[in-house]
Amino acid sequence: MQIKYITPQSNWQNRLEQQGFGYHTDENNLPYWIEEYYYSISEDLADEVYAATADLWQMCLEAVDHVIANKLYDQFQIPLFFHEHIERSWENDELSIYGRFDFVYDTVHQQLKVLEFNADTPTSLYETGVVQWQWMNTYFGSSKDQFNSVHDRLIETWTEAKAHMKGTTLHFSCMRETLEDLTNIEYLRDCAIQAGIQTKLIYIDDIGWDGETFTDLEDEVITDIFKLYPWEWLIYEPFALHIPNDMAEAQWIEPSWKMILSNKAILPILWKLYPNHPLLLEAYFDDPHGMQNFVKKPLLSREGANVTLYINNQIVEATKGDYGDEGYICQALANLPNEGKGYFIIGSWLIGQEPCGITFRESDKRITTDKSRFVPHIIE
Repeated sequence: MQIKYITPQSNWQNRLEQQGFGYHTDENNLPYWIEEYYYSISEDLADEVYAATADLWQMCLEAVDHVIANKLYDQFQIPLFFHEHIERSWENDELSIYGRFDFVYDTVHQQLKVLEFNADTPTSLYETGVVQWQWMNTYFGSSKDQFNSVHDRLIETWTEAKAHMKGTTLHFSCMRETLEDLTNIEYLRDCAIQAGIQTKLIYIDDIGWDGETFTDLEDEVITDIFKLYPWEWLIYEPFALHIPNDMAEAQWIEPSWKMILSNKAILPILWKLYPNHPLLLEAYFDDPHGMQNFVKKPLLSREGANVTLYINNQIVEATKGDYGDEGYICQALANLPNEGKGYFIIGSWLIGQEPCGITFRESDKRITTDKSRFVPHIIE
């Protein structure tokens, strides 16, 4: 892996905005999208990420089965009223479309290590599947390649999913206020339309309840709904109490069993099931168990909030936020690489249970946050 530079177009921001990518720069005029350099990776590394993603996915499925079979919901802070819904979604093999593993390439062990699994509401999908692909075509034409079949795989997966829908309309939902969420949900929806699925957009706060079923603003019963809204938020919404009692038994995508994988509690579970596995970092609930160099993460932390990094048992870096009351895990500190522009992690996408693309996120500090930069890549 190494950084390589290009000469960016003078109007590259306009090009991105014409593609529908309106958040390439943040409110402080700091870049989220990096145009002028990229990560050059080998085909061997791409193959390694593919294999690691496939292996971890199988391990995660085994871990979900273990959690459900042993009813370990309390370790995940999942409320009692939702246990049966999770079990039903698992037993019925309800539709799961995507997820993203975040890896670090440990520079000491020369080995990929998984940091966490964004299994429920991963974003940066549009940047991966469309923006970085078009960036490559803009500067390199067809002379280069990426580890990136995200777009095609999304359409294929929605095509396969169509036969498993309960109704004829697939609703897509997110919060009203977030441009990033809306861009990602509309991209997912567009791929579903290309797969021949009839769709509707409804914001989370517009979902209705008629006493028996969930409905949209036109009083159509919701039978299938893709939500870019975390389960750990959704189950505390006032209408969440109706989800287990929904007469239509609406199919929520991602399914509620993904609540197990999107929780940091899955990391010590994986370590217990697969001790010393080369893809895993040592991890425990609450206590570091003698580790001197480790990261303390809230179970439900998002975008790096409330994460504390320890070296020699001393705090060297920490972030603020609103998480932590739900409990913590402690995970061994990985040796984050830095090629001179910042510390980076590799996001690996799984769509329709198949690894299909990667992202690079880069940060000035070792904790990846919502301010971390997106850097495109090329296989060379």
